[in-house]
Amino acid sequence: MNYAYPISYDWTAQEIIDVVKFFEAIEKAYEKGIEREQLMNAYRRFKEIVPSKSEEKKLCGEFEEVSGYSSYLVMKKAKEAKSSDFIKM
Repeated sequence: MNYAYPISYDWTAQEIIDVVKFFEAIEKAYEKGIEREQLMNAYRRFKEIVPSKSEEKKLCGEFEEVSGYSSYLVMKKAKEAKSSDFIKM
């Protein structure tokens, strides 16, 4: 991983950590797989910090541009899966 995560300087240190944890969960879904519940918890926290759909699209687009990992596709798969499923892209 040789890229920077998209963040806002308006966020607190804890909010930055939590947003990075969400993007790390997306990476994990592609690289090893992740428990759906763990991913959904990271996403719920991300949405507390970034409630705006347009801001979410912007940040996830920036992340996909630098990493090649689509947050949208991971979350779509997670939302369609059963609660006990393992998400692997």
